[in-house]
Amino acid sequence: MSHTLTTKLQPGTEAPDFTLKDAQGQPTTLADYRGKNVIVYFYPKAATPGCTTEACDFRDNLASLQGLGYEVLGISPDAPEALAGFTGDFALTFPLLSDEDHAVALAYGAWGESVYKGEIIEGIVRSTVVVDPDGKVKLAQYQVQAAGHVAALRTALGI
Repeated sequence: MSHTLTTKLQPGTEAPDFTLKDAQGQPTTLADYRGKNVIVYFYPKAATPGCTTEACDFRDNLASLQGLGYEVLGISPDAPEALAGFTGDFALTFPLLSDEDHAVALAYGAWGESVYKGEIIEGIVRSTVVVDPDGKVKLAQYQVQAAGHVAALRTALGI
């Protein structure tokens, strides 16, 4: 374990910009979403049970979230090819982005140690950061639960 320490983002601070490849290998930049609220969520691995539950929750609530002015971006360390399969298999309708070197997860405080099946592992800490239209952190949540996450997020945002 490298014991890499990451700093959790705080509301009111500037959200780190990033450019990552989507499932089709096309670059997506946070700056592309300037002027909109963006829900950036980090998940450990495409097509695993918890990650599928969370992604489908966002998919099923996407129209409602967009109606309230929110876009959704999912980020994992998966390669674009894996993201393409995940997107197709579950009819996901929002961008999934590949952070293979986990640099963006580190910048967002979404990389660290967690317990998985009784063992301490280093990897993605399931996290969600909401970025406001000016590029500032509106809300940052770490160690979130996959099931029911969108409902809990809506409550936290008051939407």
